[in-house]
Amino acid sequence: MSEPILALHGLRKSFGSTDIIRGIDLSVRPGERHSIIGPNGAGKSTLFHLISGQLAPSAGAIQFEGREIAGQSPQAINRRGLARSFQITNIFPRLSTYENVRLAVMRAHRSQYAFWRFIDRDRGIRAETERLLGLVRLSAKADAIAGEMAYSEQRSLEIAMTLASDPRLILLDEPMAGMSHDETQYTSQLIREISAGRTLMIVEHDMDVVFSLSDRISVVVYGQIIATGSPEEIRNHAGVREAYLGDEASS
Repeated sequence: MSEPILALHGLRKSFGSTDIIRGIDLSVRPGERHSIIGPNGAGKSTLFHLISGQLAPSAGAIQFEGREIAGQSPQAINRRGLARSFQITNIFPRLSTYENVRLAVMRAHRSQYAFWRFIDRDRGIRAETERLLGLVRLSAKADAIAGEMAYSEQRSLEIAMTLASDPRLILLDEPMAGMSHDETQYTSQLIREISAGRTLMIVEHDMDVVFSLSDRISVVVYGQIIATGSPEEIRNHAGVREAYLGDEASS
C-alpha cells in the first residue's frame, strides 16, 4: 500500500478552555475521494482550517506527502501542492470570470505583482486561464461579471481558481451549500471530473452526494473521528447511525 498523501497524528485545537478538535488521527490515500461528515459544530471546518494553514494546531502533527506542514502559512502549504475552497464563495464579484481565473493563474506563477513581466508570460497565462475555464465548463461565461452569475457557476469559478496552482490535494468545504437539486447534480459531476487523478477531501452535508462521490468517509462528532470506512461501512455503522445519520442511513 502506498504512503498516505495526508496524515494527521493526535491533532488537537483549543480556543481557551474549549476543545474543538480533540485528538484526530487520519490517513488519506493518494487519489482517493475522502468525505468528512458530521453534525453542525462537530469541528469539520476547523479541521480544514488546520490542514490548510488558516489555523495552527494546539498539538499534534500534519504531514503532507511525508513532510510536516502544521503551523505553516496557507501560502506555503499551497505551494507544496494543497489547495482549498471555502464554505463562502471566495471570488472577486466585480471582475469577469476570465479575470478571476487569470488572477489565480498569475498568483500560481508568482507574477500577480510583477506586471512588468506579464507581457512576457501573457501567452502562457492566457492559455492556462482558457484551459481552466473549459475544464469547469465556463468558457462561454468568460466575459460575464462573476458576481452576477448563478451560484453554481460562482462555485465552479472558485473551483477553477483552486485548480490554478495544480494541486495534488484539494479541500472543498461544503461546495453544495445553498444549491438547488439540479445545481447539486451539476456540481457533483464537475467535482468528480476535476478530481480525477488528484486526491480530494470534501466536507459536505448532502448525503446523496457523499455516498455517491466518496471512496471513504470519516465521521467527526465533538471533534473526534468516530468511524472511517467505505460508504457501505459508514451507512451500516451502528454508532454513526445513532450519532449522525439517523433516518438518512436507510434512505
